[in-house]
Amino acid sequence: MINIHDKTLQDIEFYTVLQQVSELCITDLGRVETLKIKPYSTKENVFESLQFTHEFVSSFYNDNRIPNHGFEPITKELKLLKIENSYLETKSFQKIASITIRITDILKFLKTFEEYYPSLFKSTSSIEIIPHLVSEIDAIIDRFGDVKDNATDALYQLRQSINMVRGKINQSFTSALNTYHNLDYLDDIRESVVENKRVLAVKAMYRRKVKGSIMGSSKTGSIVYIQPETTFQYARELNNLEFEEGEEIDKILRNLTEYIRPYTTALETYQLFLATLDVIYAKAKYAQSINGILPEINDDKVYEVKEAFHPLLYLSNKSQGKKTYSQSIVLHPENRIIVISGPNAGGKSITLKTIGLLQVMIQCGLLIPVHEKSTICLFDRIISDIGDNQSIENHLSTYSYRLKQMNYFLKKCNKNTLFLIDEFGTGSDPELGGALAETFLEEFYHRNAYGIITTHYSNLKVLANELPFMQNANMMFDEKTLEPMFKLALGQAGSSFTFEVAQKNGIPYSLINRAKKKIERGKVRFDATIAKLQKERSKLEKTERSLKENEKKKQSEADKLEEVNAKVQKKLENFQELYDSNQRLIYLGQKVNDISEKYFEDKKKRELMAELFRLVQIENSKRKKVTVKQKRAEKHKEKQVKQEAEKKVDIIRKKKKAAKKKEIKIEKPKPILKLGDRVRMFDGKAIGTIDSLEKGKAIVNYGIFTTNVNMDLLELVETNK
Repeated sequence: MINIHDKTLQDIEFYTVLQQVSELCITDLGRVETLKIKPYSTKENVFESLQFTHEFVSSFYNDNRIPNHGFEPITKELKLLKIENSYLETKSFQKIASITIRITDILKFLKTFEEYYPSLFKSTSSIEIIPHLVSEIDAIIDRFGDVKDNATDALYQLRQSINMVRGKINQSFTSALNTYHNLDYLDDIRESVVENKRVLAVKAMYRRKVKGSIMGSSKTGSIVYIQPETTFQYARELNNLEFEEGEEIDKILRNLTEYIRPYTTALETYQLFLATLDVIYAKAKYAQSINGILPEINDDKVYEVKEAFHPLLYLSNKSQGKKTYSQSIVLHPENRIIVISGPNAGGKSITLKTIGLLQVMIQCGLLIPVHEKSTICLFDRIISDIGDNQSIENHLSTYSYRLKQMNYFLKKCNKNTLFLIDEFGTGSDPELGGALAETFLEEFYHRNAYGIITTHYSNLKVLANELPFMQNANMMFDEKTLEPMFKLALGQAGSSFTFEVAQKNGIPYSLINRAKKKIERGKVRFDATIAKLQKERSKLEKTERSLKENEKKKQSEADKLEEVNAKVQKKLENFQELYDSNQRLIYLGQKVNDISEKYFEDKKKRELMAELFRLVQIENSKRKKVTVKQKRAEKHKEKQVKQEAEKKVDIIRKKKKAAKKKEIKIEKPKPILKLGDRVRMFDGKAIGTIDSLEKGKAIVNYGIFTTNVNMDLLELVETNK
């Protein structure tokens, strides 16, 4: 049973990661559910969730992308459906139809591409598709959210009557308008609208002459607004019809609600699935943004992360264009605890938080930014003590709080626990606090717990060096500049560089020397030894990098030699074949010559023919019989090989031409030639001496002969001094 304390989630800033993930959701319900994410309680749930996220990430990179899962929540509708005699509005039915269509599309897609998304498809096995819900809603409600005229016969008749009465209202009003306008009873505006009713704008002096209902007057009182009597009668009839229409619509919506009510549980399942899918989508998008992958998960209690990045730091640096340094760390049964030491601001706490955060993310179904060859295990409990936890409310000092935390650790720590402690043992007297911290660490060690701690205490570094299944590590610093390299080096404790950093920051050497005298000589020597070892390690790192680069160069040269060797071997084989062919032809020539010589001497035609026939038979026995079809096939193959070779040659030629075009020809300045200079022609090898110069031409003496040459065709070999 996996149980990770809320305090640990706060320490490693897991809730900040959840906030970033929630912002990638496309539904409000998905955002709410994302912020509720906690580490899964069983390993099966962890594996299932990781597989969901992994499959969704893969959909971003193939042609079979999972359909859009956006939806409007139907939470209120589901509550109303559970209340007897309640009924839904048309907008609610539209949302139900939409969510049903969305779920149907996704389920059909997952069934079609089950091979690509097996885990996601398996999760839909209990979901029932109810397509007749959509058809029933569509039969009653149109795309604008209104009840259709033909939803029932009664509604159809009522709306027909309403349209007819509205026509009569318009007709009667137009008739009254024309009549009273001709009598000059109306104001210039003629008509207006009061309470959504068309009224006549009657001059106040004629109001008694117009039959109808007075609906109001203008602010000045010069105009009285009157609804004509005939129009008023039709309006009353319209009100009655509209009331009946409203009752009929209520009846239709109640009947539709009762039709849908039995499927309330299915609709709840639909909404839950889409909200869960939105959470998985957000996890996948987050994994994409941090280059997260699904590493191998083992049951052998081996935790090996390579090139791991802190997700929050990675995204922050990425937005600012800064570099983020990766870390690699290994924990296994024979190396369960790592003690990280070194100066402040070197990245110890970030390394600690990186490991804790990545472990929690994996156990919450989130992919992590590590190298693909990483392998991790799961822990039943992760406990942490990171940061200054002084509590004013509880009147606890930092050290008191830490002792309380250690007591909690001692109760919960076992072989399935990962503990993370920053600045272990601080907050009290260095001697006493260090001794107590050493005792706690021994206890965690004997309980076979896994853990990472950071410390400045020398006794903890010594303990890590003495116990077989514990290891020292340090955050590397440049030995010259004392600048952090943000790289974790396993296997060696780190110096705090206390005095070196003080000296770098301008503290007088005399004061530093006095401070050294106040400390036990053994501690100073121990810290100095560690500092020296770190410097040596840094040099070794540089040497190792240099050796690796040389090794790469050597490998490259070896590959080139191998390629040349293969070409030479091929040429040798071709020469051997040519030699064998020539030898055979020479042998045939000799045999023919011997037969010819014999015939020349004895003039026996029959023996000549017999010898020639025997020779031909011997040669034909060496040949393989090839059918006409095989000959054609061979010729076709030769033709294809020739065409392919020509294509490759054309490509190479084009590349060479393109490369030549790209080359910028830098013309060398032409030297000024003078008497006695040694020169040669650009396309020649012979070197001569200039005897005389005249009108752009030079007479060049080559010793045996002289010649008259254009100076543009000469290049300088040696200047006459």
